Amino acid sequence: MLNRTTALILCLLAVCGSPAAAQQDKSETQILIIVGPSNHAPGTHEVAAGARLMQHCLVHSNVPGLRATVVEGWPKKEALLNGADTVVFIGDAFPANRLPGKEAMLAKLGAMMNRGCGIACVHYATGLHAQDVAKDGEHPLLHWMGGYSAFRCPHHNTIAKIFPAAKITPSAPEHPISRGWKEFTVHDEPYINNYFGPNGNKPVPAVTALATSMLPPEKPTKEIVSWCIQREDGGRGFGIVMPHFYRNWKMDDLRVFILNGIVWSARQDIPRNGVQAKLPELSRFNPESVEPGPRPEK
Repeated sequence: MLNRTTALILCLLAVCGSPAAAQQDKSETQILIIVGPSNHAPGTHEVAAGARLMQHCLVHSNVPGLRATVVEGWPKKEALLNGADTVVFIGDAFPANRLPGKEAMLAKLGAMMNRGCGIACVHYATGLHAQDVAKDGEHPLLHWMGGYSAFRCPHHNTIAKIFPAAKITPSAPEHPISRGWKEFTVHDEPYINNYFGPNGNKPVPAVTALATSMLPPEKPTKEIVSWCIQREDGGRGFGIVMPHFYRNWKMDDLRVFILNGIVWSARQDIPRNGVQAKLPELSRFNPESVEPGPRPEK
């Protein structure tokens, strides 16, 4: 007959090894990367390859316990959504408004945000179009992420233009997302005149402008090209309007910036030198091309 101590040990082992216990284990930070549709030319956007690259960098980074899952389209497994600490979107415009069944997807995202899940959008995934928003610009993304890129909307119009040399300047040096990267110049398509709300397009107090750029060169204005929000529900949002060109993932400062934002949105600490990972050759992530082809109009 088993003594009481042995029985207790066996009971604990059984519980810890059970599927239910494994599902409740929060020793890992769950990052869900959702890839939306894209019709851009090879070498531009490369949303699936960009998602795989982010996944690789996150799980091989100097931040322990990160688990990143890439899903093309809306996840079929409800557990991925329910277990996510943050959800990262990459695609041509905000994927939840591009994929079939947007009402159900937005409702699910709303429930996730209400429980404190983070959200991060990269480049065009920050974008909404006129058919996506109310006439006054209202959309949940404005509150989840603190702002969005508004393309051909009646209330606002974000400008998408490729600049040969856009200087990206940190504007919140004390923020954790600003760790480990410095001002850089990039040949890319950082969207300008992004939308932050009806109060004269000024970000609300919970929003932090992380980076600005003096654009366009012929009439420079300090434009916000990345931002974040600490929401009242406890969740966090992060938006950045680059990179357009797949090759720009090679830029250490830009890549660290994006990885920092994702990890911060998952409510994890950012190392003093930022989220660092050794990057393999870009071709490893199976892009259609590393170099850009013709650019379709947004």
